[in-house]
Amino acid sequence: MSYLSDRLCEMRKERKQSRKEVSDALGIAERSYQRYENAEREPTASVLVKMADYYGVTTDYLLGRTDRRE
Repeated sequence: MSYLSDRLCEMRKERKQSRKEVSDALGIAERSYQRYENAEREPTASVLVKMADYYGVTTDYLLGRTDRRE
């Protein structure tokens, strides 16, 4: 798995949310979100920004460029 997939899965589980709940909030297909968590697909820049905003983290954190969530 990649940093992105690991972190997406970890944060979703911390919030005790389903993939459906997160994908609905992001305005993307559930299958797309599942593929991001399974490292089968990389999100576009705009989706990556939506994810970072949703989880309250930086895009650098999602991509594994920093260990900080700020």
